[in-house]
Amino acid sequence: MNTLIQPDDTWLLWGFLAGWAAVSIYLEQKYKWASRISGAIIALVGAMLLANFNIIPTESPVYDTVWGYVVPLAIPLLLFRSNIFKIWKESGRLLLIFLISSIGTVAGAIVGFFVLKQYIPSLDKITAMMTGSYIGGSVNFAAMATKFETPGELVSATVVADNLLMAIYFLVLILLPTLQFFRNKYRTPHIDEVERSNHSDKNLAASYWERKDMSLLDISKAVGTAFGIVAISFTIASYFDHLIPSGENVSIFFNVLNGILGDNYLMLTTLTMLLVTVFPRYFESINGAQEIGTYLIYIFFVVIGVPASLPLILQNAPLIFVFVTIMVLINMIVSFGVGKVTKFSLEEIILASNANIGGPTTAAAMAISKGWTKLVGPILLVGTLGYIIGNYAGTAIGLWLKNFL
Repeated sequence: MNTLIQPDDTWLLWGFLAGWAAVSIYLEQKYKWASRISGAIIALVGAMLLANFNIIPTESPVYDTVWGYVVPLAIPLLLFRSNIFKIWKESGRLLLIFLISSIGTVAGAIVGFFVLKQYIPSLDKITAMMTGSYIGGSVNFAAMATKFETPGELVSATVVADNLLMAIYFLVLILLPTLQFFRNKYRTPHIDEVERSNHSDKNLAASYWERKDMSLLDISKAVGTAFGIVAISFTIASYFDHLIPSGENVSIFFNVLNGILGDNYLMLTTLTMLLVTVFPRYFESINGAQEIGTYLIYIFFVVIGVPASLPLILQNAPLIFVFVTIMVLINMIVSFGVGKVTKFSLEEIILASNANIGGPTTAAAMAISKGWTKLVGPILLVGTLGYIIGNYAGTAIGLWLKNFL
């Protein structure tokens, strides 16, 4: 199909991808309506519309470069603060309820899969993506989409359904502390403190993505280190992939071992985690890594909107919306049910569930907007851990559920 911009117009396409990602971030942080629908949806829908109106091509080597290079670079950049020892020392209590909430995510994924596996194509791949995403975040979604080679139109449909549900769920989480029923059933120490001090709410985007000091050295260390980690991780994974046998005629043990040690994204996650834990001062000294990584993920969201077929999204997104709704409902039931029995506060449960479904950024922003300042740092650290375990959980679920199709 002829398009205004051709597949080999490399600079024009890169200009669009990088430019529209920047516009999406600007709109999200500048306007309330954009913040409500999220920059990810703006990035995706804009690309989808241009592709369906034949302005940009649906396939191009430029898009392949984003999948093959941009996404892997974003992963270590977003993990530079994932020091396991620090997470446990500073946030042990929140970590426990976060892990409980993660169990709810996995349970919801399994239930949703078996309820809808006959109605949604490639549901094992979608389940892997959403398990990773609903424990970690968009970086895990991207990693699982790449690992399981999910068709672009299904990825786009899943993102549309996912972001719609997240918007609804976040509104629910914001509403819960205002309901007297939950105030009576759960402890609310942070809400009580805010009410006593009469603090006013802050703007979500402005409070989290405020301007930070960042030097040329920071940028060089962040980007250079990310490139190095990706190169070493993928080389090691390729070595183990060739060394460890796999296939139908090989035992389950070797197939699993190959899947763990020979997987690019699991090796990338593991190596980054180890380096950050062993050399915490170096990684903590780098400013701007999260900002750069997040921007790269926004480019990914633009790209996954490109191959979207509107009829296919309209056909598949409603059922996918039901699937992710099942996941979130069970996550909520497990989080609030077990949280009540184990006497966690309402604020801790809300932020843990938020960090699962939306990631550490949205959870921290919610804590700041509500004035729960003592929980901002801990939930950021705990939510970052989700980036690590999300890839493992998503991979395990995807490989296991594949056997039931």
